[in-house]
Amino acid sequence: MRVDAGLRDGVAALAQQAAQKILAVYADAFDVTRKDDASPLTEADLASHRCIVEGLAALTPDIPVLSEESPDAHKAQRGDWQRLWLVDPLDGTREFVKRNGEFCICIALIEGDAAVFGLVQQPVSGLLWHGAPGQGAWRRENGIDVPLHYRRGDGPLRVAASRSHRDARTQALIDRIGDVETVPCGSALKFCKIAEGAIDLYPRFGPTSEWDTAAGQAIVEGVGGAVVDPQGRSLRYNRRDTLLNGDFMAMGNPALPWRDWLE
Repeated sequence: MRVDAGLRDGVAALAQQAAQKILAVYADAFDVTRKDDASPLTEADLASHRCIVEGLAALTPDIPVLSEESPDAHKAQRGDWQRLWLVDPLDGTREFVKRNGEFCICIALIEGDAAVFGLVQQPVSGLLWHGAPGQGAWRRENGIDVPLHYRRGDGPLRVAASRSHRDARTQALIDRIGDVETVPCGSALKFCKIAEGAIDLYPRFGPTSEWDTAAGQAIVEGVGGAVVDPQGRSLRYNRRDTLLNGDFMAMGNPALPWRDWLE
């Protein structure tokens, strides 16, 4: 299924509505609870979830929606779906709680086992990124879409360093690369920075969920980049019993010698 301009803009409008609901919570004091996996949850997550799920159901009633905040019973039905919307209504809740602005909304369309369209909205800046493999990727600012390209220049490799998930394996990889400029960044915004050329490489060791990566992968692949596991296979979606991803490397230039940097 190709996402046409009408559907794309409808999804973008939903993301912007959800962003306003997130910012309404962000502007005031808010409570933080913990889910079963100990990850944080706020009213902003839930308000965004409701806005997006209801809106997508109205836009595309024939396509089911799977959100991070969907009930477990709903998640159990996903094995029968050949097409679905995969949503993280507030990616980077830890960054939201820290109030550093590095959180976003992620919406991806999954066809079979591939992310065929992705959209990421940053509430604080108002910036929005969207893209699709083989079709390009863009950053939307003040209603204007600017086409994106990964960085092809020389100089130190720019490597994303997560604000909340930096670990010893990531540091060891950075040390092996050598000439590196680390770029601190939270949430799926790292994928967007790869697509616009601000970051070259995002290594991730340790679990993420499928809704954390699908939208960003579609955007990175839109500029010709890649998001691959240690065997070089593109990340795939909704085909396993678990919704957790394994280790991966996201990069703008797929010709980078990333295998040489792995242990």
